[in-house]
Amino acid sequence: MVTQLPLVFDAPRRGKPPRHLADLTVDERVELLKEKGLPGFRAKQLSAHYFARLVDDPDQMTDLPADQRHALVEALLPTLMTPVRTLEADGGTTRKTLWRLHDGALVESVLMRYRDRTTVCVSSQAGCGMACPFCATGQGGLQRNMSTAEIVEQVVAGARSLARDEVPGGHGRVSNVVFMGMGEPLANYNAVIGAVRRLTEPAPAGLGMSARGVTVSTVGLVPRMRQLADEGIPVTLALSLHAPDDELRNELVPVNTRWNVQEAVEAAWHYAATTKRRVSIEYAMMRGINDQGWRADLLGDVLQSYGDWGWVHVNLIPLNPTPGSKWTASDPADEREFVRRLEAKGIPTTVRDTRGSDIDGACGQLAAVE
Repeated sequence: MVTQLPLVFDAPRRGKPPRHLADLTVDERVELLKEKGLPGFRAKQLSAHYFARLVDDPDQMTDLPADQRHALVEALLPTLMTPVRTLEADGGTTRKTLWRLHDGALVESVLMRYRDRTTVCVSSQAGCGMACPFCATGQGGLQRNMSTAEIVEQVVAGARSLARDEVPGGHGRVSNVVFMGMGEPLANYNAVIGAVRRLTEPAPAGLGMSARGVTVSTVGLVPRMRQLADEGIPVTLALSLHAPDDELRNELVPVNTRWNVQEAVEAAWHYAATTKRRVSIEYAMMRGINDQGWRADLLGDVLQSYGDWGWVHVNLIPLNPTPGSKWTASDPADEREFVRRLEAKGIPTTVRDTRGSDIDGACGQLAAVE
């Protein structure tokens, strides 16, 4: 029996966060300063402090006039979020931070440092309206959309912690960003696209990351997936599929009652064909629910029906526990069989390296509670 759950696409209206330079284009930053009676050319210096030097202390911005420094910072670098706590795992190389936004909303981000890369998993909404029953975030409901600058600040904060040797491994930089934290990124489309542009624009306009290091995840908002294909930004698209058949996916991912498996996979294929970027299919492995061999075969057939030109990769995710959930992770033997069957059909498949589960910082565990 399918349990119909509410889907929320429009976030409740709350007080807007203060405008921040990360919300604005280079020209808009100049105009904002001029509107406030401040010299517009200082916008470039402020941008360099934020994106290139990763400075957050006005007293360190010594190239700004002392009598204007705090007014300039207040105009373009207002405080957007305050850290409530940071939990660490994996010897300090995994760090989950709980943030309080200006209106009291709580969100979480996770920094994961590996030998060859550092990834920041960011939230795009406070809460989530997609109501997936196996996800802690989805069970909490949606509070509001985040602004472009609030999203960017999670990455910049991670970059600061690396630059300040707060993460074991010495100085480093953020190489990857995944929009897999709290919220459905494509339900907050404009802010997310704005954040992607800020992250990938060269300093001082932005953080100067490679777009190929950015992954945008979605449960399958088909019109927005197609819109993303036309943006001209070569990010990786990740489709959280979790089931190859509509009967089960209607229950696991309620948005499937609006855009079904065929429509979601078709939109993913369209993204790959348009951008020439391989799409990732995210599949949380749940014991006795979606991990049967025949479902692996069906998933392989669905993906293979669009051709074998390497357009897709399956990323299996061992389900992470959430409080009070009836869902549990698959048996490792079933997981291996699932991989074997997909690979037999020519579908590249990997099992995600799960990090941070002991601090509720892994996929599906972010709940932002104090």
